[in-house]
Amino acid sequence: MPGPGNVGERVRNLRLTRRLSQAQLAGHDLSDSYISLIESGKRTPTPTVLRMLAERLGCTPEYLAEGVEPEQRAHLEVRERHAHLALLGGDPNTAERDFDEVIARSDDPDLTSRARWGRARALEELGRTGEAIALFEELREQAERDPGRASWLPPVIALARCYHAVGDLGQAVALGERALTRLRHLGLGVGHEYTEVGRILLLAYLDRSDPVRAHALGRRMLASPDGAGVEPEESGDPVDGYRQASSRALGEGAVGDALYLADQAVAAHGGVTSTLARARLNLAGAKALLRGVAAFSAELDPSGPPAMIGDGTPEGAVTVVSTPDDGEGGRTIGVLPRRSAGAGWQRGEAARVAAAEEALELLRGTAALEGSESTDGTIERARALVLTGRPEQAIAMLEEFLDTGMALAAPASGDPGQVTGTPDGDAARVRKTTQARIVLARARLAQQDPAAALVVLRAAVGHLDLLPSGRLVAQLLRELGELFEIAGDTKGATAAYRQALEAAGLRRPTPSQTADCDLDRV
Repeated sequence: MPGPGNVGERVRNLRLTRRLSQAQLAGHDLSDSYISLIESGKRTPTPTVLRMLAERLGCTPEYLAEGVEPEQRAHLEVRERHAHLALLGGDPNTAERDFDEVIARSDDPDLTSRARWGRARALEELGRTGEAIALFEELREQAERDPGRASWLPPVIALARCYHAVGDLGQAVALGERALTRLRHLGLGVGHEYTEVGRILLLAYLDRSDPVRAHALGRRMLASPDGAGVEPEESGDPVDGYRQASSRALGEGAVGDALYLADQAVAAHGGVTSTLARARLNLAGAKALLRGVAAFSAELDPSGPPAMIGDGTPEGAVTVVSTPDDGEGGRTIGVLPRRSAGAGWQRGEAARVAAAEEALELLRGTAALEGSESTDGTIERARALVLTGRPEQAIAMLEEFLDTGMALAAPASGDPGQVTGTPDGDAARVRKTTQARIVLARARLAQQDPAAALVVLRAAVGHLDLLPSGRLVAQLLRELGELFEIAGDTKGATAAYRQALEAAGLRRPTPSQTADCDLDRV
């Protein structure tokens, strides 16, 4: 533990422990009055005096100055690195405990800052996103106050990711766009930071039903040069990219950014690549393409007829959510608008197939993904196969996935009626299972087998009853409602739409009221 108090208190405590008087400690070089002033905190000893006092008191100058012996400091440095290794190794609980110990025992500002960053990341991995946001906000404020010591980029990118996770899409987009603007200003179009910001923004634009921005970003970052003659922005040597961006930041006086980017250049030179970040960006791009955003290789045409959704209804049409005929005349309880018509969305079957083929190409570059992200890749690949007219392959892939037991494992919590919210916990498991079943139902419908599709859809609805309400559940329920409609189950569609409204936080209206809700924004 750090020594108690300030320099003067540590000098006095050691002097008394050694049974020395102030005059004896002063010796021939100093005066006892000067020792008294040091011990009272009225004078700060110079490095030369510190070394002299440390020799006479039998300690190190570092202990007198900071309260930590070199061995203790080295121990904390090692502990902090081990905590980072635990985090990278998928053990955020151990990482959080070790980071907490480093923060409590260290009085080194740089070491403490690194440990606080690691603790915030561990909290994010544990699904305690609100706590992580609070800590990342503190780190961002610290970087803004002292740009010469810390880079502003890492906490801002982390905040954009966390705000997107909790559904605050406005904050996620605002922070992501600020980070992307900064990276482009520094001329950095390579590396983990660039691809991670692109991934976050793609998903946030998609969740906000903003296909124009999603398409423009995907076109810059992901479009294949073979399709449209557009080179993705990310190209070239990451080492050179980081080095040049670091030099530019240094020239602007942003020393914190310059140091951070120089460290990234060293890491890239040592063989640390952005393969995983690129795979995550590819997955985000595929999700956008499979949910209606126009192919990135195609230029947008703001004119032309409205796009058509899968059942032939023009986009912009609405689904009216009504109760079954239970004596109230089929009372309307809500209206769910379809996707907005206009630029950015796919137009017609040919456009959907082209986008799905492009998504399959992107998904070929996601082999580095693991865990829930790898599961996402499998489900999205099956979705793309359905859209490209290969439902048999999608069914084989999904049935194998569901038969592994991984997605269908029983909840680990003690209460069978509740599931946890951790990223790799029971809630995520149920969501992945539901997503897989939704795609499986689409494949059965593509085979003109609505009876088989309904069996799958009803099983999916039963699993969703375990989940807490929220944006992600509302999105799944809406898609289930659309599939129930296509399969001819009007009551099932109405029930799913009603649950979607409730999951989005809307109360059931009184008989004299109707409710409008745009679930594209939940």
